Amino acid sequence: MRLTSFTDYGLRMLMRMASAPKRAFSTAELAAEFQLSRNHLAKIMQRLARAGLIETRRGGGGGAVLARPAEEIRLGSVVRLLEQDQPLVECLGTDGGNCVIDAQCRLKIRFRSAEAAFLADLDRSTLADVALAPAPTA
Repeated sequence: MRLTSFTDYGLRMLMRMASAPKRAFSTAELAAEFQLSRNHLAKIMQRLARAGLIETRRGGGGGAVLARPAEEIRLGSVVRLLEQDQPLVECLGTDGGNCVIDAQCRLKIRFRSAEAAFLADLDRSTLADVALAPAPTA
């Protein structure tokens, strides 16, 4: 299974935030640390904020912080949120895709089962379990 870069970057951001849960992180700071696009990270932050995983603050001392303790955030939930609308294969999408063998396909059920097992395994871990070591201070 391959996750989108959106999910990969979102997990990295959350892992960094979990390393210092009381500290606010700016998109500029996270983008510099992970060498990623600030605009892309801002979109990820918006989705995480709408889902209630992070809170964002404007102004001096602003940035993003975890909205809940890292111990309460299950990795499977994060992946489900960030992979939303990104089916494992076309036929698992909400519209069923455009598969000509759908009526006779026996592979689809295996994909659903594998995806469920993958997410169930991630549900056994929390963000606290994978938090990064605190960033070195300059």
